[in-house]
Amino acid sequence: MEQTKTIALAGNPNSGKTTVFNNLTGSHQYVGNWPGVTVEKKEGSYHYHGYNIKVVDLPGVYSLTAYSLDEVIARNFIIDKKPDVVVDIVDASNLERNLYLTIQLIELETNLVVALNMMDVAKSRGYRIEVNRLAELLGAPIVPIVASRKEGTKELIEEIGNVLEGKVTFKKAKLYYGSELEEHIAELEGLISQDEKLSNQFPPRWLAIKLLEEDEEVLQKIRDSA
Repeated sequence: MEQTKTIALAGNPNSGKTTVFNNLTGSHQYVGNWPGVTVEKKEGSYHYHGYNIKVVDLPGVYSLTAYSLDEVIARNFIIDKKPDVVVDIVDASNLERNLYLTIQLIELETNLVVALNMMDVAKSRGYRIEVNRLAELLGAPIVPIVASRKEGTKELIEEIGNVLEGKVTFKKAKLYYGSELEEHIAELEGLISQDEKLSNQFPPRWLAIKLLEEDEEVLQKIRDSA
């Protein structure tokens, strides 16, 4: 009997996320709406090594700061549903903008695979990306792809499988915010870690950062769970 695993596709608008979704799922797709809202929700599936892989295409967002409905939907799905793998589709020709979302996914302690898309565009602009070095810095496996030509799709599926099977051991990256902020983050993180309910629901460091940001959506979640 096949095991069902869930992966979520995240990425900036125009990163090629929809094309990656189509490449992975083919005709096995379902389009509906996210519960309670009119935002389109796309789901699909594929089979790999005895797994039934459910693919959820999250709304395209630039961050997970919950300033928009799309950001709230994407962030809540990752926090509440805890997908087995999050695939972050990154535009290789616009790394600086795209990696902001990547860092936030890392802070959420997701099992992350980075699909480095549009490698052909990056190359045509004269960019040279040291993929292995970037993977080390991010603490996540990276698969170079050109989704528009289905290049790298097989490798991406294999890397997702490796993460699902526990074959990938990357040291999680940690963004350093400076001594003053880190002191406050550590203090809050320690308090959160003592609360079993909170620390099971949220990664303590991520929650500490959100509290310092006075993220209203997170503050409300904490009030609701009290």
